[in-house]
Parts: sequence; C-alpha cells; structure tokens
Amino acid sequence: MSAPQQSDLPARRIDSILAITGLSLLVLSVICFFAIIIATPAGAHFNTPFWRVVGVLVYAAPILGFAMLIFVVLSSFVRRSRANRGR
Repeated sequence: MSAPQQSDLPARRIDSILAITGLSLLVLSVICFFAIIIATPAGAHFNTPFWRVVGVLVYAAPILGFAMLIFVVLSSFVRRSRANRGR
C-alpha cells in the first residue's frame, strides 16, 4: 500500500490574517447594527463621534470584510491550480 498523498496545501500566513480580519469585520458590523437598533428607542444622540463611527462601520465593514474573504478564496484557487499544474 502506498502512503496517502497530501492534497491540502498549507495555508499562508496572509490568508489566515485576511480571513480572520474579514470575519471580524463582518461580526463587528452586525454588532454595530444591533447597537443602533437598540439605541434608537433608548433615545441615544446619534450626532456624537462615537455613533458616527458606529454608523460608518455598519456600511463600510461588510464591504471590506467580503472583499477580504473573496481575496482569500481567489488566492487559494490560484495556489491550488498552480500546485496541480506542477504535478
């Protein structure tokens, strides 16, 4: 019997960092969204700098998070295709 071949390529450090950062931005966006939903009936003043940052995160964080995750997926496809082409 032959030894099983290693089909998974090791993850690069940048891929791990981008994946964790992208998921963190998505979770942060959801938390900020619920914070706005909860603070609205509580009578929060949304013209303070804190709430402006929270409002911007609701719009910007999902875009950046999805872009990072798409980059990770595309780079893994390219890395796998290059590895398969070399065999």
